[in-house]
Amino acid sequence: EVHIVESGGGLVQAGGSLRLSCVISGISFDTYAIGWFRQAPGKEREGVACISHGEGGKYYPDSVKGRFTMSSDDAKNTVYLQMNNQKPEDTALYYCAADPDDTNIESMAPRLFADWGQGTQVTVSS
Repeated sequence: EVHIVESGGGLVQAGGSLRLSCVISGISFDTYAIGWFRQAPGKEREGVACISHGEGGKYYPDSVKGRFTMSSDDAKNTVYLQMNNQKPEDTALYYCAADPDDTNIESMAPRLFADWGQGTQVTVSS
């Protein structure tokens, strides 16, 4: 059974930084796709970073490229999302997700990911 737990959310001022962590149990890190997503009130869930271990790809949308960095520590079954130069529009509930099919995830569509955590809230004040 896959178990996903996010942490590290909080309140930060615009221009500040936060690092989110996601511990995932029950998967093989070297074969899974793992992604970070966010959902703001009234908006659809969107991908902000994804790793395809099998294909060796790392993907970001233009809205966060250059500000967000996803990394993984396979030995700790943990992935991170470093968020720098944050903006009020980054305010959302952030989720970590995983899927055994790590092909064709460049679109970062949430429907491609089967297993989800409960999320951690990030609030950026102006």
